[in-house]
Amino acid sequence: MPHIAAADLFSLSIPERIQLVEDIWDSIAIQPEMVELTPEAKNELDKRLKEYEQHPQDQSSWDEVRSRLWHMV
Repeated sequence: MPHIAAADLFSLSIPERIQLVEDIWDSIAIQPEMVELTPEAKNELDKRLKEYEQHPQDQSSWDEVRSRLWHMV
């Protein structure tokens, strides 16, 4: 894998950096079994899932969040 310097990242526009983060996340998400959670992270995810299940109307879809992010730049 080629090394990417932090300075190189700043040469990208904000939308390009957001897309890069999405691409990186997608590459991780296809192998969820490889992600090790700390007990604290698992507890936080469990808490958020419970909140979502109790109040799904208060949550935003990924499409809504992404749209808000894109409109910030």
